[in-house]
Amino acid sequence: MSLPGPQPSLLDAARALLARDLKLLWRRRGDAAQPILFALLVVALFALALGGNPDLLQRVAAAVLWLSVLLAGLLSLDTLFRGDAEDGSLEQWLLSPVPLPWLVAVRVFSHWLTTAFPLVLVSPLLAELMQLPRAQLPVLVASLALGTPLLSLLGAVVAALTVGMRRSGILLALLVLPLYVPVLVFGAGAVAAAAQGFDASGALLLLGAGLVVSLLLAPLTAAAAIRIANS
Repeated sequence: MSLPGPQPSLLDAARALLARDLKLLWRRRGDAAQPILFALLVVALFALALGGNPDLLQRVAAAVLWLSVLLAGLLSLDTLFRGDAEDGSLEQWLLSPVPLPWLVAVRVFSHWLTTAFPLVLVSPLLAELMQLPRAQLPVLVASLALGTPLLSLLGAVVAALTVGMRRSGILLALLVLPLYVPVLVFGAGAVAAAAQGFDASGALLLLGAGLVVSLLLAPLTAAAAIRIANS
């Protein structure tokens, strides 16, 4: 009778899963650029539709930028766990000695790193297209840095709930958009408050508090949903 091998540590499991996700993303490099291109297209269309009026663009810049990031994140949300469900990897997650919420948290981090983080990096360029005053740029970047991980965590819960359904893209969007609305309101509201000369720290603190609570609860909830979908 063979003795069981050493159990993988949490960091080893996270490193292996993250390396796998990055290798798969590298094989389909064209898909990696879709969120950035989509956000750029949304911002450009809004700028053209508003006629390039600087005053009008500045008034709606925060809302348009946040909306473009939110919609770009929806593009890849349906694939968060679906690929693993189709190739059987999700069942291996359930049998793994590593806690399922930890694997979910690593997958959400991988999703944020490859979809939302590039949008945070290019947000100054998008802000220039919308003629957002540069004094408001730090608040925009801070709100995106706090809000985009929150969007990924909330989206992971809904993606786990619908992972067992076929063609659930529309249902996923309908379920997740009400959860995204408060993040959109506080994220865009922080930039709007800074534009009006008010203190934006209140909205940023609320985003930070929501991020902390979601970090604690979202992986547990998504893991429970995955177990139900595979039961």
